[in-house]
This record gives sequence, C-alpha cells and structure tokens, in this order.
Amino acid sequence: MKYYSSFTLLICLSIIVLSSCQTSSEDKVQDAIETFRTGYAPDKRVAIWNIHWDGETLSGETNLDHALVPFLEHLDTLGVTYTNQITLLPDASLEGKEFALVTISVANIRSDAKHSAELATQAVMGTPLKVLKKNDTWYLIQTPEGYISWVDAAGIALKTEEEMLAWQNAEKVIFTELTGHIFLDENESVFISDLVAGNILAIEGETRNHVRVILPDGRAGLIRKNQVMAFEAWLNSRSTSPENLISTAKSMMGSPYLWGGTSIKGVDCSGFTKTIFYLNGAIIPRDASQQIHEGEEVDSAKNWENLQVGDLLFFGEKATADKKERVVHVGMWIGDNSFIHSRGRVRISSFDPTSPDYDEYELNRYLRTKRIVGKESKHVRNVESMFESIPN
Repeated sequence: MKYYSSFTLLICLSIIVLSSCQTSSEDKVQDAIETFRTGYAPDKRVAIWNIHWDGETLSGETNLDHALVPFLEHLDTLGVTYTNQITLLPDASLEGKEFALVTISVANIRSDAKHSAELATQAVMGTPLKVLKKNDTWYLIQTPEGYISWVDAAGIALKTEEEMLAWQNAEKVIFTELTGHIFLDENESVFISDLVAGNILAIEGETRNHVRVILPDGRAGLIRKNQVMAFEAWLNSRSTSPENLISTAKSMMGSPYLWGGTSIKGVDCSGFTKTIFYLNGAIIPRDASQQIHEGEEVDSAKNWENLQVGDLLFFGEKATADKKERVVHVGMWIGDNSFIHSRGRVRISSFDPTSPDYDEYELNRYLRTKRIVGKESKHVRNVESMFESIPN
C-alpha cells in the first residue's frame, strides 16, 4: 500500500510538471501571437493576422509573409513543437489570379462577403487591387491605400501577373469630368457604362470626337475626347496646390453623405478628403483615424492663423483618464476661417461666429490639425505608386 501511494504521488507530480510545461508553452505561443500582431498588424483594416493555437496546431491566416517567417522561427527558438496549418494569403486556390481591376464606375467594397454587409469603402474603375481569397462570388481584396474588405465578383476582373503587366503597360486615359458615360457608338444613344472622375481605361484608338476605350473586363466603347486625359499626362499635371485642392473640393459641393463612400456618388468624411487628394495625384489612408497619424501637427489650440489650405482638421472626443481619444470626423481647411467636409452632404463650415456657415458643433469637438501637403509621411504616396503592387 505504501509503494502504491508513492507511485501515485510520483505520477501526480509528473502530471503537474507536464501541465506546468504545457501551460508555459501555451503562454509563450499566445504571447508570441499577440506580440507579432501588435508589431506587424496593429490595424486589422490593413493587415491580416488571424493566428490560432490549440496546444498542438497553429491555424488561421495572414497576408504578412514578412511576419510569418520570423514568427515561426521565434517559436522554434522557444523549443515549441507545433503543426503549421496557417494559410498564407493570397490563397493558393486563386491559381495565380492574385490581382484585379475594378470594372464598374464605382465598386462597393464591404466589410463581409454579402451585399447586406456594411459598406467599408469604394474603388473606382481601373483601380488595381490585390486579391487575397475567394468566398463564393466574393473576393477579399486590398486597395492601393491598404484597405482590406470584400468585393462582389461582378465589380472586378481577375488578372494574372502577366495580364496586369500588360494592362499596366497599355496606353490609358483617365476620366476627368465629375460624371459621364461610355457610349456604344458615336450616336451616343446606347450606354456601355457610367463614369465618375478618376476612372481609368485602356485606349484603343480615336475618332473625330471620341476615344475608343477598353474596359478592364474587355468591353469596349467611346468616350468624348474633351472628358478624358492621357493617364501619364494627367499624372504629370497633378499637384496638391491650394488652388487645385479647393477647386476639386468645391466641385463636389452638395454631394450626399454615404458611409463608406469615396466618389462623387456619395462620400463619407474621410472618403471625401481621400477623393480630393486622389484627384490631385495623391493617395492618403482611408479613414479619419488613420489620416490623423500622417503628416505634421500644426495646431491643437484653435489658432486658425497657423493653418494652410489643404490641412486636415480632425474632430471627435478628447482622451480622458478613462478612455482613449476617439477620432470621428475630418475636413479640409480652405482658408478664411473655413473648412470643407462631408456631414449630411459636402458643405463648407466656418469657425467665425458672424458667418452664416458658423459651425459651433464641429468647433466644440475639434481635436487638432495635421499638414500632409509637402510633408514626408509613410502612408501618403503619389497615385502612380498604386501600380507598385504589380511585380515588374
């Protein structure tokens, strides 16, 4: 009986030690997952790091190959034994079609793979996208500004690397009016598609009054010559000058507010500022809470004399001892104590109490102003860089 009790005690102690090691290993892996998530993917809107550990198997997915390799190497140095079933995106089931072009004037990109999901953002015709995976008739894509969401297959044309390079090297035009159409023929009686400012198409030829264009999905039609500009010439003509920024912003006056919108068809606040800069040759982050981290701070004390045209004003809730700052709105300074923004519709507001556009509501929730024009900023790039996602 004494021997049996000692043996039992030994077994129990062994189980406790093994359980302790298991817990320690479990903690190490979970800590590593969180550490790499914080370091490489702190913003889930622009990076995927959905890694799971059940004690034996690593599962989930990520689009960060530059993070996955050191992560696994780190686990090896910890002496952790694991089975790796993590999916590295783009998914192999795409069979090489890891790129896409938007084929409609404005593609709605949603937070989930269904039409009833929240509108996350939009992309205009000709925008190159990275494709990460497929779910039924929906594709998880990444936009040039890095936003990751879902788009219906009807709004894109999947491309291989070779096909994307062919399109990239093709002669292209950009639509410069706010709205318009592609016509079937010179009679202009039948529409192929509607158009919005910033749509990009390949050009095949021209007639007296029209250019013949090829849409990213192969459809063809005619656009009036005076409504387009050669893409390269357009790129070279872009400038975030005060005059250009104000002109573009005011041309969208009255456009309806649309959560997730980034086009003349409807814009939210950050979609509006993003569109202003895009149409003047610059790509900036999608959301106000991302845009606020770019550029250089120029004011936080309502000293409006410090502001310049093109500065971005941010609004929301200030940080307190109990909660973090919350950025909920953005607008662009246009001078004369005024800024332009999308709230309900694209409008001008003033901080001058004597102005008919005086906006006490925004004044009371003002946070600070950032300047991105002329400033080095990690996530502000020229439009031409959106083709850098295509290997060359």
